[in-house]
Amino acid sequence: MSLVIAQPTTPVVPVYGGGEFPVRRIYCVGRNYVEHAKEMGFSGREAPFFFLKPADAVLPVRAGEVGRMPYPTLTADLHHEVELVVAIGKGGSAIRAADALDHVWGYGVGLDMTRRDLQADMKKQGRPWSIGKGFDHSAPIGELRPAADCAIGAETAIRLEVNGQVRQQSTIGKLIWNLGEVIEHLSAAWTLAPGDLIFSGTPEGVAAVGRGDRLKASVEGVGSLEIEIV
Repeated sequence: MSLVIAQPTTPVVPVYGGGEFPVRRIYCVGRNYVEHAKEMGFSGREAPFFFLKPADAVLPVRAGEVGRMPYPTLTADLHHEVELVVAIGKGGSAIRAADALDHVWGYGVGLDMTRRDLQADMKKQGRPWSIGKGFDHSAPIGELRPAADCAIGAETAIRLEVNGQVRQQSTIGKLIWNLGEVIEHLSAAWTLAPGDLIFSGTPEGVAAVGRGDRLKASVEGVGSLEIEIV
């Protein structure tokens, strides 16, 4: 069967040491740090919930480079959210938390950029808020590193600086739902496959950024990501 239009390009993320990781889907976990949930007006260990970004929302940035993220249209309130990203290398459904990390190819550092004003407006109207989360370039991401090269534990630091000032700082152990539990819940709703990325949640301190701001995100033992809003 012949294609009637040109085959779309598969989005890819660079891999530390060489190679590229093809992106199939981008899943994101909402409100997965207690203090962030509180700053968004919620509290408690609610059941995890998910939203998606298009695969081509990725803005890949190689180590040592500064990515350029265009300030998006339709918003006056662009927010940063630093996250540990999980890259799936082996698919499956109904994956048990105890087995979940066997499905992980590697990890990276990502930013879930958010048009907060549009998201808030959609929430008020009871409408889907994809417009606030799934826009072009809304998923900046640094190089992925194989899981075997990453020592991620409860004390692993996650951090975001804006123009050299710390905005977000926490540890992976403060996730409400840990990575295994996230994969268990996620794979109950969707069949995961190689190429899927999971943005695992952001700590407190989310705030607005504007044109000319320089963002530096990092996860200890995984890597860093630097972008400028243009």
